[in-house]
Amino acid sequence: MRDRSARGRVEELRRLIRYHNDRYYRDDAPEISDAEYDALFRELQRLEEAHPDLSDPDSPTMRVGAEPVAAFGTVVRDVPMLSLQNAFSEEDLHEFDARVRRFLAGRAVPGDALDRSGYVAEVKIDGLAVELAYEGGRYTRGATRGDGIRGEDVTANLRTIPDVPLSVPRNPAEGGGPAPALLTARGEVYMEKRDLAALNRGRERAGEPVFANPRNAAAGSVRQLDPKVTASRRLKLWVYGAGRIEGARFSSHWEELSRLSGLGLPVNWNGSRRCRTIAEVVVFYREMGEVKESLPYEIDGVVVKVDDTALQRELGEISRSPRWAVAAKFSPDRAETTVEDIVVSVGRTGTVTPVALLSPVVVRGVTVRRATLHNQDMIDAKDIRVGDRVLVQRAGDVIPEVVESLSAAHDAPGRGSKFRMPDRCPICGAPVERVPGEAAHRCTGDGCVAKRKEALSHFVAKNAMDIEGMGTKIVSALVDQGLVTEPADLYRLERETLAAMERLGKKSADNLVRAIDRSRRIPFSRFLYALGIQHVGEHMAEVLARHFGSIGSLRNAPMEDLTKIREVGPEVARSLRDAFDAPERARALDRLLREVTPLPPTTPAGKGSGKTFLFTGTLSMPRARAAELVRREGGTVATGIRREVDFLVAGADAGGKLAKASAMGIPVLTEEEFLAMLGGKE
Repeated sequence: MRDRSARGRVEELRRLIRYHNDRYYRDDAPEISDAEYDALFRELQRLEEAHPDLSDPDSPTMRVGAEPVAAFGTVVRDVPMLSLQNAFSEEDLHEFDARVRRFLAGRAVPGDALDRSGYVAEVKIDGLAVELAYEGGRYTRGATRGDGIRGEDVTANLRTIPDVPLSVPRNPAEGGGPAPALLTARGEVYMEKRDLAALNRGRERAGEPVFANPRNAAAGSVRQLDPKVTASRRLKLWVYGAGRIEGARFSSHWEELSRLSGLGLPVNWNGSRRCRTIAEVVVFYREMGEVKESLPYEIDGVVVKVDDTALQRELGEISRSPRWAVAAKFSPDRAETTVEDIVVSVGRTGTVTPVALLSPVVVRGVTVRRATLHNQDMIDAKDIRVGDRVLVQRAGDVIPEVVESLSAAHDAPGRGSKFRMPDRCPICGAPVERVPGEAAHRCTGDGCVAKRKEALSHFVAKNAMDIEGMGTKIVSALVDQGLVTEPADLYRLERETLAAMERLGKKSADNLVRAIDRSRRIPFSRFLYALGIQHVGEHMAEVLARHFGSIGSLRNAPMEDLTKIREVGPEVARSLRDAFDAPERARALDRLLREVTPLPPTTPAGKGSGKTFLFTGTLSMPRARAAELVRREGGTVATGIRREVDFLVAGADAGGKLAKASAMGIPVLTEEEFLAMLGGKE
């Protein structure tokens, strides 16, 4: 993959993952399956590893969850609730074991240490992650995971769940020992399958929308503004670990679970196993995959942890995940079906993507009728043709993907002819050309309706202009009826016109007009991202906004000024100049600027103002939190070692960057010195 296509795909993946994080963690309304999300996340991880120059401390791979909803109070925790790296097969579990051993060998840990430790394997409950706090033995606070550092305060709601002890030990007579001065316990709130079925029957009778799965039901029940609603739902809790138990140190995770259980917190002993070797872990993983449908609750995998806590501390963490644990997801289901036709869709930048129309087939409870074929090269490699029997899985993209052609594999007779990308766009009739050096084909038509619809959908999206209620169906209808041809037209829509549209009505039209008006004043970076300029994703838009400050300065900047910016290469600069120099696009931008005011970025005059920091090694805090502290104090975060870096912040295992910084005369700070410089611990 060429650098320019890699940058575009990375930015697209970050945008998609942020959107789906919000839908999953904040709105409790996921639009894609866990397997589809995991595939997007893994693809982003692979691209960032292959292209270190594209790394960004704000990437979703460096963060956990989503921002807490403002309606709830915010709880800030000292010990982050980290996410886990994923595994998807028995081979991945063996690789996890090998990775742990390699790291420990590099730390001069005795070779048999892991053999003496072993692992703890626990079923991964598909619920809502929470943290319970006890002070002096009394329940004082409950919070969701949120972004790992900050969660939503749902203390009153969790209090209504019978499994949540209001004091610990729950029953001193059972020998749980004295209550610790401070305890934070972590677990999953869940709803059993039969209770979800009963709840949904009641909602159907009341004419209310049903919950799609137990996880959504649990999350929706906990995140209620009225605790009485939470209390009316049959919610349960399993505790899987502690953030902190003051005054206690454990030699193993199993001992930690025993202590929590002794205090009266519910531990899922039937779903946990102490394993001496990774082979025993694999056996447990296999067994749970076979019996998961018969369990009373939903599980989506097995969590595997190094048992010895001293080894856990030695292994430490990487950005958002501990090295000593992994979540082994069950493989996504696959199904066999027939390709009825192959059609193409046209995206915002004109990319023409082939899509297989399938005989309907159920994959993991969802009826699949369409699956992406990615591009011509992928079709050729898999030799997929109309009429083929194919294997489909919901794991590769936002829509399902075709894994292989069974007809090609078995050399079935009477197969259809090979697919060829059309020479002309099926929407506008303009020539379709293959992008030099890439696998993509693009429509070359400037007035293509499909491109216009996709571009407008991008413009109104949440992380762009954030015009709430302006979904893809409304955008499509506005374009089809000739009411909107470019972004500026949105701001000239009248309430009466919108109210007359099918499925809108007066109230929806009023809300939409207000949302459009709210977007008239928007941060410059969001405005720039909304323009949909090729290679200008959210991060690049922020870089350009900080550097130029206004759209006028940016659009008048010559190529040589653009390429002087640290993160702007020739491809980005050329894309910007093409966008601003094309006469019709320039006139459209002028019309838009008569309706919208991009607000200049604010530059805080903090203790790091004007300074550039680079992080290396393992810090006690997540990298994203450290980067947020730098930006809050007016500084910037570099992605690689260069002379413009003012300070290198070095944690454990600093590696080659530390030597390079010393050779270049760049000052090196410890984490403690870094925190002291920017104001100390938060």
